[in-house]
Amino acid sequence: YGMKNQTTINEFILLGFSYGLQVQILLYLVFLVTYMVTITENAIIIYVVKRNHHLQKPMYYFLGNLSFLEMWYISVTLPRLLFGFWSQNKTISFSSCMTQLYFFISLMCTECVLLAVMAYDRYLAVCHPLRYPAIMTHKLCFQLSILSWAGGFSISLVKVSFISRLTFCGPQVINHFFCDISPVLNLSCTDMSLAETVDFALALVILLVPLLTIVFSYCCILSTILCMPSTQGRRKAFSTCTSHFTVVIIFFSATLFMYARPRRIHPFNLNKIVSIFYAVFTPALNPLIYCLRNKEVKEVLRKII
Repeated sequence: YGMKNQTTINEFILLGFSYGLQVQILLYLVFLVTYMVTITENAIIIYVVKRNHHLQKPMYYFLGNLSFLEMWYISVTLPRLLFGFWSQNKTISFSSCMTQLYFFISLMCTECVLLAVMAYDRYLAVCHPLRYPAIMTHKLCFQLSILSWAGGFSISLVKVSFISRLTFCGPQVINHFFCDISPVLNLSCTDMSLAETVDFALALVILLVPLLTIVFSYCCILSTILCMPSTQGRRKAFSTCTSHFTVVIIFFSATLFMYARPRRIHPFNLNKIVSIFYAVFTPALNPLIYCLRNKEVKEVLRKII
């Protein structure tokens, strides 16, 4: 009976950020502005890429995909967090928690693959410029984007199905602002070694395969750029890659730090701080990095404004 009594947890309490009123108001405003800015700038990028024939290139097609992804990525966690600042009710049902976890991991996995696809695109453009139009066709672009989304969402489905089968006991408090893997796993009271192993193995696959693709692509790009005779050519080739490379470093360093570590040793407040960085600020930074470092996008935006 005791065990049966323990298994009846069907909701969790998301602590979020429990500080004094002034800090709460400040955090609320920061997160609200970040959310609005992120949605706006990503929507502008999608609009600009769609409407301008100069930007009908594979690089911008993938950038449009990334912007679309970032809008959903930040929407999975932030509206709930903003609501939580003013609501007395901090609970989230088990099914809502698993849904949030599923979509968050799906979008993160999709971004891993999409960044690798973008690196492959840059590799072809810099290392095989003459064959590039013949290889990177509309059809291949579409197939690679579908591969990114389907891969991310199916890997996440396996992860979450293992986690959702676990039994959860009290305390039902999640010291986080959304349902992330490790805070949820830490509340399980059954043997979770299988769920942990599956989660860790899939995390390594979805992080390392794209990461190795990116590293290989950039090694080839770098050696090609260094062999170019003209400084102008080197600068041009380098400028098409720097924005993507910056985004890759920010995304993968935070993600590897969070997900490629043993589950049990997470210091929770550090967990929250790093999560804010990659779940909230990265989607806001990415469009800025792409626009500020990209001449074509800046020109088009200038014309529109």
